[in-house]
Amino acid sequence: MKNHKNILGLLLITLFAISCITDEDKLYSLDYLPAPANVDAVFDITQDNTGLVTIVPNAEGAVKYSVDFGDGASAEIGVLESTAHIYGEGIYQVGITAFGITGLGSQISKELNVTFKAPENLSVSIVKDEVNPKIVSVSATATFATIIDIYFGDVEDEEPTHVLPGETATHSYTEPGDYEIRIVAKSAGAATTEYTEVITIAAASDPVNLPINFESFTVNYAFVDFGNVSSSVIDNPDASGENISTKVGQSVKNEGAETWGGTILTLENPIDFSANKNFKMKVWSPKVGAVVKLKVENLTDGAIAYEVDALTTVANAWEEISFDFSPIDINNDYQKVVIFFDFGNVGDGSVYYFDDIKLVPAVVPSSLMIQNFESETPAFTVFGNIADTEIVSNPDAAGVNTTSKVAQFTKSSGSETWAGTFFEIENALDFDSYRNLRLKAWSPKSGIVVKVKLENADASVTHEVDAVNTKANEWEELVYDFSEAPAADYVRIVVFFDFGNNGDGSVYYFDQVELASEGENMVSMPFQSFEGEAPTFTVFGNIPDIELVSNPDASGINVTSTVAQLTKSSGAETWAGSYFELASPLDFSNYSKIAVSTWSPKNGIVIKVKLENADASITHEVDMNTTVANNWEQLIYDFSGAPAADYIRVVIFFDFGNNGDNSVYYYDEFELTN
Repeated sequence: MKNHKNILGLLLITLFAISCITDEDKLYSLDYLPAPANVDAVFDITQDNTGLVTIVPNAEGAVKYSVDFGDGASAEIGVLESTAHIYGEGIYQVGITAFGITGLGSQISKELNVTFKAPENLSVSIVKDEVNPKIVSVSATATFATIIDIYFGDVEDEEPTHVLPGETATHSYTEPGDYEIRIVAKSAGAATTEYTEVITIAAASDPVNLPINFESFTVNYAFVDFGNVSSSVIDNPDASGENISTKVGQSVKNEGAETWGGTILTLENPIDFSANKNFKMKVWSPKVGAVVKLKVENLTDGAIAYEVDALTTVANAWEEISFDFSPIDINNDYQKVVIFFDFGNVGDGSVYYFDDIKLVPAVVPSSLMIQNFESETPAFTVFGNIADTEIVSNPDAAGVNTTSKVAQFTKSSGSETWAGTFFEIENALDFDSYRNLRLKAWSPKSGIVVKVKLENADASVTHEVDAVNTKANEWEELVYDFSEAPAADYVRIVVFFDFGNNGDGSVYYFDQVELASEGENMVSMPFQSFEGEAPTFTVFGNIPDIELVSNPDASGINVTSTVAQLTKSSGAETWAGSYFELASPLDFSNYSKIAVSTWSPKNGIVIKVKLENADASITHEVDMNTTVANNWEQLIYDFSGAPAADYIRVVIFFDFGNNGDNSVYYYDEFELTN
């Protein structure tokens, strides 16, 4: 009983102690701490249209916060901390819950309005293409812009073209007219900034001139169709083989079209038949043996006309056909080009294509000089760690090359195996008339590879041919067969010496880059170019002495520096002329022809070349007629019928058969050829 009395006493004492706790004692109990009060938050919205908002909560008695961003996302942060969140444009209810040390929380909801700024400083560029004015490029930039919408204004209910600021959108208009281009700069929100500008797409208005290739976007190829034929310019449907150009002419001989149905192209000026009398045209026909008629007419009088027929020789492929207009009366004016396909047959719906209509010489010279480095120096580009290509005096003016200036190629020690040099020409190489390219090379080594590579303007089409030289320390002519080269406008000529081997400091030379006709033996032997030591001239028939003068017309096939001038004085004999002699006889064992470049103020005159042995006991002469006036041309004299002799005297007569009238003539570049 004694123990029970003690326990009861302790209980009474404990109850008494609890009953004595005051309200002040409650302050020291966590259970009695209240939840945080005066909950709030500060919003800091960046002004760069990124939607970035920084939220800084605050409250009395808070030890942490929970932030509900109002878009489904949330974050937990401590006291004196902030949180950042990216919003789209809109109004959000942001919930802030502040928690005290006891875990009790107080919550508020605060409205956040995110509004983006409209783009500013809109800058727009609208540029028409220089080649095709129907193509327009548009770009724009703006502060705060995230996307640019472009409306080109040529389609109803147009869907915009979307680009990023600074990017370019390109559009091609199909029809001429005035179009309103609208540019809309957008930010991340609803606010936009716009710009409009009216542009004029002009109709093609430039006149048609020869040659005709249908590539110009400014030329008005205004076909005049007749006989139920329909013609237009289209994209090349078969860019292969003989014709890889972009645009071609199309002629549809519709079902039931007249046998004589065709189309007319009117030129800006009458055709100049004084020098060139052959037409060439590339055609594509679905039939072999179809008659393609080419006719030229006077502008106003259709009775003044001339026509030539040619036959297609392949089907469903491009080919080039020729039309010989040499009998045409050049005293008449012809300004219309008329084209008939499948002439003589009623139309059956067949589609024909044509392209590259051009006038060419009736007789193409056997060679065409491209670059001989005697006048204006081309711009060379070297590669593969070699020295710059230089134009220097011919270090060995002998043999097949006695010209004054040549190109020097130094393959520096350690240079790449593929090191080389190139230069560009103004007009594309004429591989319609020629298939070979040749140059004269000088090397300190024999048996090396001398590579020539041809490229078009952007090097998207190339072809290369190798030759191996056979001589050391003397000039030789190398011939390159480009008959397998794909059709292209080749304007870049690349030369490599000792291709495949690293450079060792060797110096090479090259010169006389020219096109040549097809044939096994295309090698020629120049024997007088008037660039080195002048020969002794002898004149006869009452004309003044021959003079060596600066080339008065360094263009076309002859851009050499020095030429011979012959003045046929008034009253000079019909047989007046001049001659010079050679140190050794002409080599007619390996060659049969003599080529000479001539310049005459008259077309159709006789230029006679006569060869004589030392005592003039054996002679042979050949006549040629000039085909152009006031231009250089190369005349080829066939001496295959000359009796065997040691010919060392070369005699030339201008306007043979007529008395002199003070006309001035020039001649240059004598060479043996085949």
